[in-house]
Amino acid sequence: MLQHNILLICRSFKKYYGTFCINLIGLSTGLTAALFIYLWVHDELTVDTFHEKDRQLFQVLKNTPTESGIFTMDGTPARLAEALAKEIPEVEYAASVTNSDWSSGKGLISYNGTRINAEGQFVSKDYFNVFSYSFIQGDQKTALSDKYNIILSENLAMKLFNTTDDVVGKIVEWKHEGLDGLFTVSGIYKQLPANSSIKADMLLNYELFLEKNPKLEDWRNSDPSTYLVLRKDTDVDRFNTKISGFIKSKNKNSEATIFLQHYSEKYLHNRYENGKPAGGRMAYVTLFSIVAVFILLNACINFMNLSTAKAMRRFKEVGVRKVMGAKRRTLIFQFLLESMLMTSLSFIAAVVLIRLLLPWFNEITAKQLSLSFDPRLIMGAFGIAILTGVVSGSYPSLYLSNFNPVAALKGKLNSHIGELWTRKGLVLFQSMISVILMISTWIVYKQIELVQTKNLGYNRDNIVYFEMGANDAIKDNKAFESDLELRLQEVKRIPGVLNASNFRHSITNRQGGTTDVSWEGKDPNNSIEFTDLAGGYDFIETLGIEMKAGRSYSRDFAAEQSKVVLNEKAVEVMGLKDPVGKVIRIWGEDQEIIGVTKNFHFQSLYEEIKPLFFDLSVNRRVSKIMVKIKAGSERETLEQLGKLYAVHNPGVAFEYAFLDSDYQALYESENRVAALSKYFAGISIVISCLGLFGLAVFTAERKKKEIGIRKVLGSSVFRIVYLLSGEFFKTVFVSLLIAFPISYMVTRKWLDSFAYKIELSWWHFVGTGILVLLVTGLTIGAQAVKAALANPTKSLKEE
Repeated sequence: MLQHNILLICRSFKKYYGTFCINLIGLSTGLTAALFIYLWVHDELTVDTFHEKDRQLFQVLKNTPTESGIFTMDGTPARLAEALAKEIPEVEYAASVTNSDWSSGKGLISYNGTRINAEGQFVSKDYFNVFSYSFIQGDQKTALSDKYNIILSENLAMKLFNTTDDVVGKIVEWKHEGLDGLFTVSGIYKQLPANSSIKADMLLNYELFLEKNPKLEDWRNSDPSTYLVLRKDTDVDRFNTKISGFIKSKNKNSEATIFLQHYSEKYLHNRYENGKPAGGRMAYVTLFSIVAVFILLNACINFMNLSTAKAMRRFKEVGVRKVMGAKRRTLIFQFLLESMLMTSLSFIAAVVLIRLLLPWFNEITAKQLSLSFDPRLIMGAFGIAILTGVVSGSYPSLYLSNFNPVAALKGKLNSHIGELWTRKGLVLFQSMISVILMISTWIVYKQIELVQTKNLGYNRDNIVYFEMGANDAIKDNKAFESDLELRLQEVKRIPGVLNASNFRHSITNRQGGTTDVSWEGKDPNNSIEFTDLAGGYDFIETLGIEMKAGRSYSRDFAAEQSKVVLNEKAVEVMGLKDPVGKVIRIWGEDQEIIGVTKNFHFQSLYEEIKPLFFDLSVNRRVSKIMVKIKAGSERETLEQLGKLYAVHNPGVAFEYAFLDSDYQALYESENRVAALSKYFAGISIVISCLGLFGLAVFTAERKKKEIGIRKVLGSSVFRIVYLLSGEFFKTVFVSLLIAFPISYMVTRKWLDSFAYKIELSWWHFVGTGILVLLVTGLTIGAQAVKAALANPTKSLKEE
């Protein structure tokens, strides 16, 4: 019986070849999009979940009250992990790790003449009890027992030694941020999985970091990140209540509170507004999961509509089968089998398409996705295919199997009002989803355009930066300052260089800060967190930051390191009038205000501008040099910079980055979403148009005699085109009226996550509506005109 049914289905596919092709293209396209999204979502959901103590592993986040609301950050006091482990019994292990601002600057590691720029992190003694690493060599328990121990990744060890064997015990030299010295290799760890957010090439002892940065011992400063492993069965809500005021117990003037977030949730839930979770990448995971469902539904709707629309062709087949004794459940099984077979063919086509398009998809998403034999992945993909077959075949099988055999054989089977409204409703749903996707994609693009073109208060164009490297002969800070000045002057003499300076912190997304700032008239109970930005002479000028009052740092004045430059926001929160010349106290030292800059964005546009002061750094081992290059001379200037770099750092590759690339990286998620939305919206439109085209063909065929009679009676071509396409346009127009308010709510909610955003305008919606109506007209208009121009005698002489 199964073989017989399959034979009938194959004959049906052959007989209704046009319908078969439309369904195959629609379902395979929908399945391809859904499976791509499934691969992407699966990868996103597994980031950082590989750690053995994943469910007990948390990161400590800090909430600080500000004038514009509560600011949440991952920078915490340097001794927080140690204090929590000692004083809170629920904490099994705690680890401190230098955050991205400190670790993002690469240092220079060398061995026997091989010199490599590498990125390191300083981690405390319990780090390997918190995070899961697999060692190739060395003992995790003792690897950080000495302050001058260093643990290398498998990749770095291969670059440095060309092997991972017998490496432990070897002495390497590392230079970074004044932490220069000889280090003993105490371990080699296997490269972490691709779905790990930890990107360090090596790990060093946290105590050495604090020794070189004693200011961080103060509980008023925040920079490193803190991670905890809680004992099993710990109530996290109660624990959060318990530790909320822990920082205040160490610093009575602090208003900051702390709380926990699951470490593996940090990647997806990385945004907070006013101290509360406000989405992050998880919003995009949810968004694209919904998009996948809607795209599949669109494809299924096509199948349903075309199957029921061609019912008039198959009612005699159903009538004969019923007269011959076929039960309704047998017919339901046949039509469901037809749907499953169509879905299976579409699934095979989708897998082939994914194989071909996966490299392109990986390039767009910046991932390393693959069609692996992961049981969960395979089960998920098959589940999507089976569900698609059942959903797409359910309504047609119930509809076709319900025909009255007598009426069917007499040819008196007419469409009832319920069927027509169901079909219209499905078309309306398809159009509505396409419109929502189109409007959302447009809004995302306009917001990204704003982000890319907004005046940040500084000029990031044609600014390149690179690691300064280290001169082995330098032993003290004064000699370093002279060497730094010499190098900057050499850089400035290169043709095409407009200006140059040195800096340490991230310029595009500076985190960290301090509350150790006081001034005359400050409320002792008021704790305000300031961000500091470390740079040298000409730092402000190289970035093109405008001064509002006073001056910036200059070599023409003495004792500049006892001077400070603030931004407008800092002056505002301090309540200072005529601030230039006044003295404030930072980190226990008097600092004279010599200038005030206009506000500029040193964090993402998700955040309001915060109070900031510039920290002049010329005799500390600042790791990076920034160069402003004349437009049009980038290639030649970079070549000369590379040659100069090679003079001071022989054997080390010249690695540089552009500041505008760093800025774009802040919105990588949004850029990926914009690119993916564009393609998925296009797929949804194509599927909807396929459905409309198929329905237009069947409508024209079903009404061909009526059209012939109308033409004989003198009806115009325009009137006949309106007859065939009018209902479609009405349905699409209603879908626009429903889609507009939904689109507004969805896009408004997304835009509200930005501190700086575009304004939604009526033309965003009307423009999309006109485009949709135009596409609808082109899709069904050609078929309608063809039917209207057909010779009426051909249709009237049949039967």
